[in-house]
Amino acid sequence: MKKIVCVLLVLVLVAGLVACGAPAQGSAPETQQPGEASGTVQPSEEGSKGIEGKKIKIGWSPPDITNVFKTATDYMEKAVEEANAAGLDVELITRSATEHTDAADQVKTLENFIQNKVDVVIVSPTEVEAIKPALKEINEAGIPIIMVNMLDEQEGIDIANFVGFDNAQAASVSAYSMLDALGGPGVVGEGETVELPEDGMLDLKWWTELYKDVDKESISGKVAMIEGIAGDFFSNERTRGFMEVISQYPNVEIVAQQPADWNRQKAVEAAENILQNNPELDAIYASCAEMALGTSIAAESAGRADDLIIISNDGTAETIQAIKDGKIMAETWHGFPEWGWYGVQFAVQLALGEEVPLKYDIRPRTEYSGNADNFYPEPKLEAIDWQTIIDNAK
Repeated sequence: MKKIVCVLLVLVLVAGLVACGAPAQGSAPETQQPGEASGTVQPSEEGSKGIEGKKIKIGWSPPDITNVFKTATDYMEKAVEEANAAGLDVELITRSATEHTDAADQVKTLENFIQNKVDVVIVSPTEVEAIKPALKEINEAGIPIIMVNMLDEQEGIDIANFVGFDNAQAASVSAYSMLDALGGPGVVGEGETVELPEDGMLDLKWWTELYKDVDKESISGKVAMIEGIAGDFFSNERTRGFMEVISQYPNVEIVAQQPADWNRQKAVEAAENILQNNPELDAIYASCAEMALGTSIAAESAGRADDLIIISNDGTAETIQAIKDGKIMAETWHGFPEWGWYGVQFAVQLALGEEVPLKYDIRPRTEYSGNADNFYPEPKLEAIDWQTIIDNAK
């Protein structure tokens, strides 16, 4: 009889806990799902309780902390400072991999974020497939994930918000900049100089319209490509996007392709090798800022600083200065300040149970000497209305 009474009491207690919203022991934590119609993430029950006494912990995992990721981190810290000044209590925990290629180290960082009970994880993957198991663990722990540096939805994992861009489209913008530099119409080369759009955005739509009637045999040149990590998602997408455009121009010849692992020194070595073996080379497409800067070092050492065309992707304070100095001709903007600024905004909103857009598109566009000041030292960012975010959480 005593056993029956005890069991009944336990059942009553469990029922009471479930009725109050506490999960039954052993049940899977809730995960946030994107809204089907609006492309938003639905608020969690925890967030609906408001902000009183709530400390928000954001875990940020970049593949390294140099250059582009340092820029993103700087703007995350700026956004956190503003959020705290507005009355929130936000902590940013930044942990980078030891090397850009060290996916195993990033997996450990992501697993540690679960142990540290962060409210939201922001991640820029070293390599998407390699870290998926850790991202699944974060999903199972009920922690929302923001992924930066891409917009591509990933099979098998739930991403609450993407802040980034289509890597292939960004590389296509770089390809049009290359065609411009080789004599086609545009803003950087010796071909026809064209009128800029009213909004100043030299994005893929603008370039595609500009080149729709161009004689594809009229542009020629010998081009080499310095790629990222051989076989990884980002490197493959940027190579694909660049080649989708360049392959339409039969007289633009790709004479060499070498990986440099997104690394400046490795790019120096790759560019030196390419220049030695291709003395008539006209241009190099280096698919990230670090590799473009390495390429410019090699060009200077080889006596090619004045005539070698260098086109890149990313957009950092250092590469913008290199554009102003004539060391890099053009680059495609990837919006690292936006990653940090809006990444923190969306992370706070998720932690407070508010809706966020599923995707925030950076809109990759060309940077060159004529518009470089629009990007650094003061990139144009919309102010975050922290007071409204606070009011919506109450």
